[in-house]
Amino acid sequence: MNTFFIIFLGIPAIEIFLLIKIGGKIGALNTISLIFLTAIIGIYYARLQGIQTLRSGVTSLYQNKAPIYEIISGASIAVAALLLIIPGFLTDTIGFLLLIPLSRNILFKLAFRNKKMDKKSEERKIIDGEVIDKDKDEL
Repeated sequence: MNTFFIIFLGIPAIEIFLLIKIGGKIGALNTISLIFLTAIIGIYYARLQGIQTLRSGVTSLYQNKAPIYEIISGASIAVAALLLIIPGFLTDTIGFLLLIPLSRNILFKLAFRNKKMDKKSEERKIIDGEVIDKDKDEL
């Protein structure tokens, strides 16, 4: 099955399950209040992190450095803000994890880690050859 299709159906199902379970434990009004509270706090924190990332990016540009980390960080903050707007506990948890700089750095390291070159990849088989053109253009 398509991965997007599984995510498209799986995340709302998990969100509904969590809303029912948590709503059964703490009550419906408290659950709704908690969803709104996490959205408001998350959006506020995303705004602060976004401003800090913009300042860091401008500082990198003034130092003639490419603001690669800031661009990726800004994109993850935008995704985190979107996840925090969507009502639910799973998306709020993922959104808050993307907002925290420590967990964001861990995620970046996992996503962009370089594969260590082992001995097999160092010993690549190279075949030298020469290209001979049979149909030479003669003037």
